[in-house]
Amino acid sequence: MSTQMLHAIRTQVMWNRLISVVEEQAQALLRTAFGSVAREAGDLSAGVYDTQGRMLAQAVTGTPGHVNTMAVAVAHFLQRFPLESLTAGDVLVTNDPWMGTGHLFDFVVVTPVFMDQRPVALFASTCHTIDVGGRGFTADAASVFEEGTCIPHLKLVRAGTLNEDVLAIIQANSRNPIEARGDILSLVSSNEVGSRRLIEMMREFKLAHLDALAEHILDQSASATREAIARLPDGQWRSDMTIDGYEHPVTLVATLRKQGERIQVDYDGTCAASRMGINSPKCYSDAYSVFGLKCLIAPEVPNNAGSLAPFEVFAPEGSIVHPQRPSPVTARHVIGQMLPDLMFGCLAQALNGQVPAESAGSIWVLAMSRDAAQGPAFNVMSVGLGGTGARPTKDGLSTTAFPSGVGGIPVEITEAQSPLVFWEKAYLQNSGGAGQWRGGLSQRIVIGTRDALGFECSAATFDRRAHPARGRNGGLPGAPGRVEILSASGDLHPHEDKSTIHIPDRGRLCIELPGGGGFGPPEKRPAALQAQDEINQYVRSDQAPQDLSPLPSTPLTRRSL
Repeated sequence: MSTQMLHAIRTQVMWNRLISVVEEQAQALLRTAFGSVAREAGDLSAGVYDTQGRMLAQAVTGTPGHVNTMAVAVAHFLQRFPLESLTAGDVLVTNDPWMGTGHLFDFVVVTPVFMDQRPVALFASTCHTIDVGGRGFTADAASVFEEGTCIPHLKLVRAGTLNEDVLAIIQANSRNPIEARGDILSLVSSNEVGSRRLIEMMREFKLAHLDALAEHILDQSASATREAIARLPDGQWRSDMTIDGYEHPVTLVATLRKQGERIQVDYDGTCAASRMGINSPKCYSDAYSVFGLKCLIAPEVPNNAGSLAPFEVFAPEGSIVHPQRPSPVTARHVIGQMLPDLMFGCLAQALNGQVPAESAGSIWVLAMSRDAAQGPAFNVMSVGLGGTGARPTKDGLSTTAFPSGVGGIPVEITEAQSPLVFWEKAYLQNSGGAGQWRGGLSQRIVIGTRDALGFECSAATFDRRAHPARGRNGGLPGAPGRVEILSASGDLHPHEDKSTIHIPDRGRLCIELPGGGGFGPPEKRPAALQAQDEINQYVRSDQAPQDLSPLPSTPLTRRSL
């Protein structure tokens, strides 16, 4: 075997080792996070960066909205704190939406790594913290100033000494101060795990720095991505999507231009920023736009600064995908997590039937609470997942978060943290769009309380109720979402806007998540798959495929978990 080949193998082994290092970093965060959204749903990310702030590797565990925003967030830290000004034991923090991950609920923690008194890398991690003050997780604020406490780029730890003043400010403004403190310290700990493992790796491979490895990773990734882009035909494609929005429906418009080895996305024509907190800062819009493109064009190329570089995203300032400070942004994923489907709409025109149908898109965040005036106070968060779009050769995935990738929070966790009871959590029949390949099913969730007292739930993220996921290539739309309040007398009252929902004493919250769109004409679905769907009770044959109204689920007296 030649020396050149041995060097190539060694370099690949180090690259793989680096990915395992950041995965261990993410797993450390997953195991130590206090908030259930991070600990149970995996709403987090972790990565390692070179001394120029370029992302070299990301953990498999995590969400695209976090990872791809952090790809540029570390550069903002280095502008405020140049690497030569940092010392061993320093740790930096911010939750600035425009320089972090898009809203105040995500703290980004960055730790420089020193080996033999020289900086060799940086680790960054982030996770969703359940509460940062302000109005809580709603879209009702008129500006970011009302949405919670913003921590600018600061030193959380100075040369190994924790800055308790920063934590005191965060805790004093949180309804869940223990979880807030615990999550931030978990981010610090996860970076420390990554730092230790990196130094062990560098000593094992006798590396004094990561410069050569970094250039190899970024060059190879950029080259592979450019080659994948080059295989697409040159051209320009336009797609649009209308979603529920808040005060009025929102139209998202994207033009995709492909020339040679580069792709540009232009959001000209997209609606102006909303008065309410569903706006997606450009860092978050960029993250999910590029993720959607990369899913179809270069899914096998590891995610890093090199593989992200061939994509450019342009958006008009003041639009809903590029709001200006101090626009409210708490529920930014309502817009941001719809953008991959918009990218799919553009690529469907270039890839000839090789693109999945639309998915439910943005997850439904069930932020539920009660203040002391109503009874025993609580503030918890659960997650509702709809269905993904059918694929060109397979059905869509049921109750699966695409594009965010977060998981559900076990009902036992939420019930243990609050007086809430999940009376029902079941697949919703006929919610996946009909087609040759069926869209993924959504779910029906019914929630009440053990003490029979009322509570509140934010409806800020409950989208696709008026504009369901569209099918592709002749497939039918998925079922729209639906929200109702069951009163003590047994009457159902629909809740159709995005204001906070009040569930009265002895009442229950009943929600039906949106399903994924179907792919291909329904009449082409194989008979064996139709029969299997009926056996599994995914569909009912006495309901016509064109009738997309969700069927009644299990009676409320039955608890089906």
